[in-house]
Amino acid sequence: ARKPSVYPRRPRLCIIIVLMSQIQGPAIFLAQFMGDSAPYNSLPAITEWVKSLGYKGVQLPSWDGRIMDLKKAAESKTYCDDLKGQTNGLVITELASHLQGQLVASHPAYDELFDVFAAPEVQGNPKARSEWAAEQMKLVIRASANMGLTVSPSFSGALLWPMLYPWPQRPAGLVEEGFKELAKRWKPIL
Repeated sequence: ARKPSVYPRRPRLCIIIVLMSQIQGPAIFLAQFMGDSAPYNSLPAITEWVKSLGYKGVQLPSWDGRIMDLKKAAESKTYCDDLKGQTNGLVITELASHLQGQLVASHPAYDELFDVFAAPEVQGNPKARSEWAAEQMKLVIRASANMGLTVSPSFSGALLWPMLYPWPQRPAGLVEEGFKELAKRWKPIL
């Protein structure tokens, strides 16, 4: 006799169908195109451009003041509704938080490189930069809620990047210690 599967096929298929029904798009991440000249320097202009290319949704870089004021978005649903009205009919699919998330937990080897992603007042101070980044993530979460969004693509930090291919070999327990530190920093945010 065959053992019954722990995960029957039909429920898994249903999960996939549910997830597929939530996909919006095609969508595009605006950060890679943002600039200081039109049409790349404002939400109405860049969304008009990407709409002409056939896109249906946009992922907003939450750190770019040309697109949005993150603090206002975290404080005001009305402001978020106004942002939605500036997208030329495109759907805002997510508020991306890659740069702020990256700074929550970065390895000291990357301090100088990552400083450019932080506000000027916390550059050169890794502890203050990490605290600033944690507050930024909380703003992203509140702003996302104000926009009716349930996900925010981010990076959890570069705490372990130097350990991916270490030489000499990393000491036992170092990766586990890194994940404990990530949990310590991210649990208060989430």
